[in-house]
Amino acid sequence: MTYDIVIIGGGAAGIATASSILKRNAKVTIAVVDPATDHYYQPGWTMVGAGVFTPEQTRKAEADVMPKGVRWIRLPAITIDPDHNEIQLGDGSSITYHVLIVAPGLRLAWEKIEGLPEALGRNGVTSNYRYDLAPYTYRLVKELQQGRALFSQPPMPIKCAGAPQKAMYLSCDIWRDSGVLPAIDVEFHNAGAALFGVATYVPALMEYVEKYGIDLTLESNLVAVDADRRVATFERKQDGVSERIEREFAMLHVVPPQVSHAVVANSPLAAASGFVEVDETTLRHKRFENIFGLGDAAGTSNAKTAAAARIQAPVVAVNALAALDGRPPVADYNGYGSCPLTVERGKIVLAEFGYGGKLLPSFPSWLLDGTRPTRAAWFLKERMLPPIYWQGMLKGREWMAAPHEIGKAA
Repeated sequence: MTYDIVIIGGGAAGIATASSILKRNAKVTIAVVDPATDHYYQPGWTMVGAGVFTPEQTRKAEADVMPKGVRWIRLPAITIDPDHNEIQLGDGSSITYHVLIVAPGLRLAWEKIEGLPEALGRNGVTSNYRYDLAPYTYRLVKELQQGRALFSQPPMPIKCAGAPQKAMYLSCDIWRDSGVLPAIDVEFHNAGAALFGVATYVPALMEYVEKYGIDLTLESNLVAVDADRRVATFERKQDGVSERIEREFAMLHVVPPQVSHAVVANSPLAAASGFVEVDETTLRHKRFENIFGLGDAAGTSNAKTAAAARIQAPVVAVNALAALDGRPPVADYNGYGSCPLTVERGKIVLAEFGYGGKLLPSFPSWLLDGTRPTRAAWFLKERMLPPIYWQGMLKGREWMAAPHEIGKAA
């Protein structure tokens, strides 16, 4: 079977792109390849870990978000053959395409941290990066009265680069309110060289690091977990020399290393990073003109966030339709990503930026100053963004996300 457009991935990026394409041309034949039975609003898991959202608020059946008008192929994509416009599926069958859109997301590589897979969900080891573990995070935070709480962040790239510290700030806020924060030794081990990748937002975040008494250790990467002994091992760099240190813990919030899915990494589409090798502005593949990549699977330098996928999807939609007609790309992407940094319950530092760390605020500073913690940003995160995701982005309603035409002023 040959389709006008095949989309690998039925997550945020894939569904939003399919909807945006159908909004413009309902006659295009589209197949979405994804075996998932559930669809998750992953930005909500930070809030689940703090008891603000229930897990159920972040999950819907995949069938309920699949756009009408597409064929949903409920199988994994195994191999991609761009020379023959062919995709092999999990049951041994294959499909062909005129235009391919690659958006399977990325893979959480829990196994890259020794002892972690078997440690998760017991003896204080948790992660908001998994639907079933975010409630355990909240339980641990509510029950902890004293001891050491460790929070880790692996090397980039990861989805939502602010999420590791969001979990920490919200936990500290709960401990502060219950009066136990002075008895808890909070450490943040970040494998990177800076607290946050865009320097403009660091001062506001550092105020909270100091307010909560957090011990911030940069260039410190979690490499092993022993849940039975409640010991985490970090590899740290000091003066260019690596050393391993062990830290006992009462609670450990882990963010796993993250890699490209094998179907992409093992294909001719992959860059050296393993992610889809696309032009950063048009999101078209650098060597195959009828292939596009977006979302967490794309080998671009923007922050891997749902907000980035929301802006990318309409760009890929119009460029894919242009490719279907044999035309060059007509829209471009400026690297926009957003990270609502939940520094306490009720306040957020709303980081919005594009390629090169350029600030790209959605609102005037008199309405919402993203460089400072505000209640307005919390309202946006808690009340506005979930319906914008479910009822806007996934439905092809491009609120504040219309594709930017190449050559026109921003």
